[in-house]
Amino acid sequence: MAIDEDRQFKPINIALLTVSDTRGPEDDTSGDILAERIQNAGHTLAARAIERDDKDRLTARLHTWIDDPDIDAIISTGGTGLTGRDITPEALDRVKEKDIPGFGELFRWLSYGTIGTSTVQSRACAVLARGTYIFALPGSNGAVKDGWDGILAEQLDSRNRPCNFVELMPRLREV
Repeated sequence: MAIDEDRQFKPINIALLTVSDTRGPEDDTSGDILAERIQNAGHTLAARAIERDDKDRLTARLHTWIDDPDIDAIISTGGTGLTGRDITPEALDRVKEKDIPGFGELFRWLSYGTIGTSTVQSRACAVLARGTYIFALPGSNGAVKDGWDGILAEQLDSRNRPCNFVELMPRLREV
């Protein structure tokens, strides 16, 4: 990381969403990994939920969190694959104002080092919706580690140079 220790760390409020038909609170291992990393980084875990792979329910949850002034970013895990039940990117399409294409591109590049060409099956993505960042990671434990450790830990740290997502937050709602 390119952390400038002379800069102040600014914790943000992050909501964590697991998208799954099969996971519950007792076996949401990828969610547990992300929750631990969010808190260990010094951020606040503002909310956490599990939603079924249902586009309407997922969209409703996203709208609720986007409109919550106490949530700065949302990280989801699951639903980014190619099967018929994988609908997280489609739900993000319903709420987004802007795509953040570099996130998915960088995620797949990092993931290639871990799982090789299988990374082409990932539709990890990120969007901006009414001033709230939303990052959609695959549901595997390895994928959430790659996404957090390789991208989000740095970009959600206000001390990261030359730039980071946090420093843009006051200007995200500009017109």
